[in-house]
Amino acid sequence: MPERHDPYVSLRNTNFLWYVSSLTAITLGTQIQATVVAWQVYALTKDPLSLGIVGLAEALPFILAALYAGHIADLYNRKYLALIAIGIQVVCGGMLLLLTLRANAFLAGRVWPIYGVVSASGLARSFLQPARTALGAEIVPRETYANAVTWRSSLWQFAAVIGPALGGLLYGFSGARLAYIVETILCAIALLLFARIAYTRHPLVANEGTIGDNLTIGIRFLLTQPELLGAQLLDLFSVFFGGAPALLPIFISDILHAGPQALGIMRAAPAAGAVLSSVILLRRRLGRSGPTLFLCVAAFGMCWIFFALSRSFWLSVTLLLISGMVDNVSVVIRSTLLTLRTPQHLLGRVSAVNQIFIGSSNEIGSFESGVAAKLLGTVRSVIFGGIVTLGVVGVTAIKIPALRKLDELE
Repeated sequence: MPERHDPYVSLRNTNFLWYVSSLTAITLGTQIQATVVAWQVYALTKDPLSLGIVGLAEALPFILAALYAGHIADLYNRKYLALIAIGIQVVCGGMLLLLTLRANAFLAGRVWPIYGVVSASGLARSFLQPARTALGAEIVPRETYANAVTWRSSLWQFAAVIGPALGGLLYGFSGARLAYIVETILCAIALLLFARIAYTRHPLVANEGTIGDNLTIGIRFLLTQPELLGAQLLDLFSVFFGGAPALLPIFISDILHAGPQALGIMRAAPAAGAVLSSVILLRRRLGRSGPTLFLCVAAFGMCWIFFALSRSFWLSVTLLLISGMVDNVSVVIRSTLLTLRTPQHLLGRVSAVNQIFIGSSNEIGSFESGVAAKLLGTVRSVIFGGIVTLGVVGVTAIKIPALRKLDELE
């Protein structure tokens, strides 16, 4: 008789409960920050390129430090590294609050101080992600990895539903000050929750070679895993070209003629869709993972094409909701595959490479969206990106047949 599937097995693990509670709190805070910063910068500049620069300001330090951060996460205590990084995020929230309180002194006709704080936040996130991801795999049994990844993704997406909506409402009704106060408090709560995790560092595996070898071992490992590498490349190029969340303030303000509250709803819509798909994934095992991954990424690209053509607020919200549903399925597949295929002592470095892919696609993708909107126009640039996404799906399916044939992960 087959073993009964328990969707709540990971939540019975106290350390994992502290882990995802901290993750939820800091995600709420950083999503509030992203929403308020985007609206604040566009209100100051009225330039779509400035929204792209916000993404670039966060992505550059994140990507430049990522390989070293992964090396550090495998070398030192992962819990302490994550706590330091979360603490820096608390400071960043306080700095954005200070800039807003002293706007006449710091933000009069310029936005570079905001870019500076966003850059510091990106650097902190570069060290947080590999340390936290690797620690997350250590505190749960291997046989529950897929369930833990689904819960982690689900609660992250839940926070990403509430965070943007809350950020938009706080900004729309009370201004940026209260929004940054709430963000800072949430990040501080995340710090306290993460500190409660009972974690014993595993003995260090013997050094693989020179510092150069250690910094690049994650890349070399991925090159030996065609399914994993293909999944990462698919995510990189599809989100880089296919998604345009950085342009939402332009669609809302100039095309749909709505306000910051609408920005909160639209930023929350993809995450709301992701929560819906997470509920389904927690209740059933995911089979035919490879074909499902390709179908979901193709649907993601189509959602953005129709979004660009939409002139209805609620139709646009619905398309973003669907995009979040299909994107979350691909996130769960990629994350589970990475955790199952990577040895424990390499998780920090391989997770760092994974975060480069994600950071490149999201933050650098935001810069690409800003540049494309400047050159092609907002609507045409998003349609073009969606078409490129469909092309990426086709090329990846042809070039990496092993990923196309990937079956159940558990």
